[in-house]
Amino acid sequence: MLTSTITSTSAVSSAAGAISMTTGTGLPEYGVLAVIALIALLSGKEILSASEKWNKDLSHSLNMGIGPLLVAFTAIVVFKVADIIYA
Repeated sequence: MLTSTITSTSAVSSAAGAISMTTGTGLPEYGVLAVIALIALLSGKEILSASEKWNKDLSHSLNMGIGPLLVAFTAIVVFKVADIIYA
């Protein structure tokens, strides 16, 4: 009974070690989509600000999408630079 418990525990810990060595830390691989969305929202804001449909509500709506994407973009840049420096 005790032998099977030790064997199963060591098998689980070695499997967990194998998983942690192969999974990367950091941001998801879909960071490119976040950057494309940020570019699209910033471009839309720039284009719409020159039109007659521009108002305060539209500005706030676009800023609600741009703010989190700027934070994500900053995190992507920081992680990529750290990966280059420490790799």
